[in-house]
Amino acid sequence: MTASTGWVIVLLSGAGCYLLKLAGYAMPQRWFARPGLRSLIELLPVALLAALIVVEAVADGRRYDVNTARLIGFGVGAIAVWRRAPFILVVVLAAGTAAALRLTPLT
Repeated sequence: MTASTGWVIVLLSGAGCYLLKLAGYAMPQRWFARPGLRSLIELLPVALLAALIVVEAVADGRRYDVNTARLIGFGVGAIAVWRRAPFILVVVLAAGTAAALRLTPLT
C-alpha cells in the first residue's frame, strides 16, 4: 500500500464517519420517543466498546492469541472496574499484573 492509498482510505473513512453522524441527526425525533429504540441506542456504544476490548484481549493481529498474562491482566482490570476503581488505578493494576506475570517463569 502506498502513502497516497493510505491517505485516500483515511479520508474516505473520515467522510463515512461524518455521514454516519449526520444520518443520526437526520433521524426523526419521534423515533427517539420509543422506549425500546431509545434503550438500544443508549446501550449500543457500550456493547461496541466491550467487543473491541475483548478482541484486543484475545487477538494478536489476524489470529487468536491466548496469552495467559494478558488474560489475567484483563481480568484484574475488569475486577477493578467492577469495584469502581479510578481509571488510572485500573490501568496500573492491569498492566502491572500482566508485566509481573510475564517476568515469572510460569507463563
